Amino acid sequence: MLQGKTVVLGVTGSIAAYKIANLASMLVKLHADVHVLMTQNATNFINPITFETLTGHKCLIDTFDRNFQYSVEHVSLAKLADVVLIAPASANVIGKIANGIADDMLTTTVMACKCKKIIAPAMNTNMYENPIVQDNLDKLRCFDYEVIDPAVGLLACKDVGAGKLPKEELLLDYILQEVRFEKDLAGKNVLVTAGPTVEAIDPVRFISNHSTGKMGYALAKIAAQRGANVTLVSGPVALEAPSFVRVISVQSAQDMYEAVVECQEQQDIIIKAAAVADYTPETVATEKIKKKSGDNTIKLKRTTDILGYLGEHRREGQILCGFSMETENMLENSRAKLEKKHLDMIVANNLKVEGAGFGVDTNVVTLITAKGETELPQMSKEEVAGAIFDALLGK
Repeated sequence: MLQGKTVVLGVTGSIAAYKIANLASMLVKLHADVHVLMTQNATNFINPITFETLTGHKCLIDTFDRNFQYSVEHVSLAKLADVVLIAPASANVIGKIANGIADDMLTTTVMACKCKKIIAPAMNTNMYENPIVQDNLDKLRCFDYEVIDPAVGLLACKDVGAGKLPKEELLLDYILQEVRFEKDLAGKNVLVTAGPTVEAIDPVRFISNHSTGKMGYALAKIAAQRGANVTLVSGPVALEAPSFVRVISVQSAQDMYEAVVECQEQQDIIIKAAAVADYTPETVATEKIKKKSGDNTIKLKRTTDILGYLGEHRREGQILCGFSMETENMLENSRAKLEKKHLDMIVANNLKVEGAGFGVDTNVVTLITAKGETELPQMSKEEVAGAIFDALLGK
């Protein structure tokens, strides 16, 4: 995933330094070339050997250390770096960088880097909220440093408040957001619908389907990492919201329809990946009346056709993509849907194929357009999402 990418991690004196060992391991598993710089204070919290074992590179601490192949090390590493993350970032190092002080390997390397630099503060709440620290963070933002807000919770000092280093997964998301893909969707507004919808029968029962939302969430995540401004309209799912994505949570098909219509006009690409419940009980009152009369039949009516509305009301230049889940005649039924809904592309998969459909992390799909069909092998849902955007962009 990150082959050919060089990630520089700067570790400063904080109890949270141990978390960066896990982050370094996660990056190495994604095939990134990881280099770790430590302040002298950081070595009091975690041994440099830990990082050297994980990354296969010498952990640099002393600017004047001669125990490496000759080069102006902070300059050469700065030239290689695709992204720099300083985490945990102490108040001391934040103040140094904000004011142009470069007196150790970490700060001199950061000063020489032209790539994206990300700061993740971690410290006592009172320190973090100190106006001087906040002023230094604002100064870094003005110089195009990205600052990750600290988490709120119980700190090592037993105080409760802002100052915790965020989870390693979030730190990784910031790195992936910067270097995983070229930003070929930069400036584009992308709307994705995901998950099931829920149609209440009464206060206890509902009609829904087996959708988990994994495909839609993968589409939203990849679109954001490729630079798009992403809105995700999601039914109820058990998934964590993707980073850098605006999420609108809905319950019913009508809720989803209204959310999509409200922001449809501003979108450049719309992908309906949600498995909307096709029917909803006509009224709760009707059901109650039928129960009293001894008739347990639930009267249903069709939900609003979101994709049909989008196809009929698309603005010029807007790209529209839908999904088709079939158990038979997949290509014929999907192509008919493509034409009827006025879509640019439909993503078809057969629920009977192993590795496709609901609740799995892979998918087997065929991309259908007016020009033809492209059958894809079994892929992860993120890989499928990438292939979908490649096709929509004509790659």
